[in-house]
Amino acid sequence: MPFDSDRFDYFASLLSGALKELGLMLDDAKQRQLLDYLALLEKWNKAFNLTAVRDTEEMLYRHIIDSLSIVTHISGSRIMDVGTGPGLPGIVLAICYPDKSFTLVDSNIKKTRFLTQSLIELGLRNVEVHHARIEALDFEVGFDEIVSRAFASLDKMVVLCQKHLAPAGRFLAMKGLDTPEERQELPSGFDITESLQLDVPACEAQRHLIIISRKQ
Repeated sequence: MPFDSDRFDYFASLLSGALKELGLMLDDAKQRQLLDYLALLEKWNKAFNLTAVRDTEEMLYRHIIDSLSIVTHISGSRIMDVGTGPGLPGIVLAICYPDKSFTLVDSNIKKTRFLTQSLIELGLRNVEVHHARIEALDFEVGFDEIVSRAFASLDKMVVLCQKHLAPAGRFLAMKGLDTPEERQELPSGFDITESLQLDVPACEAQRHLIIISRKQ
């Protein structure tokens, strides 16, 4: 169920301000989809505990706007979001890029049920959902980019997901801190090619996007 008009206008104003801070331009239809997704997350969270965040405004900033902070760093056409939870950042990215293909993977059945229903209600046709552990899956074609948001340590992410990565593909890991300890644990054959500090509106904590590629 979408927000009523007053709540929609309130959250639309917050979203619009954040988009300006991020330097993003999204048309009205995409902004409405993002807010409809927020409304779904609020509704389902009451029954299924999809996120520990209970306040809807906090959900907007900590989940949706945080996910929007990496939009300009997506360049591939086939993207996997591993450990997507309730669709973060995968659903947000799929709304922003209707011409790209997204595969969302999570082992929590409540979260994948929410995702499946969200695709129907939001009218998203560029997303498929898999309820499984990532190591149990096989895909015929590798992914251009594998994205994660607080899924696992960098080394675990690479070890579990490397078979799904296209030869020239990249890992995009959304992390709080970029720590030397995690860097040192990366498997041989992979390098961190970029570590970008993200400037997320209304977020005081550090946020980083760590990009990992195969060694050439």
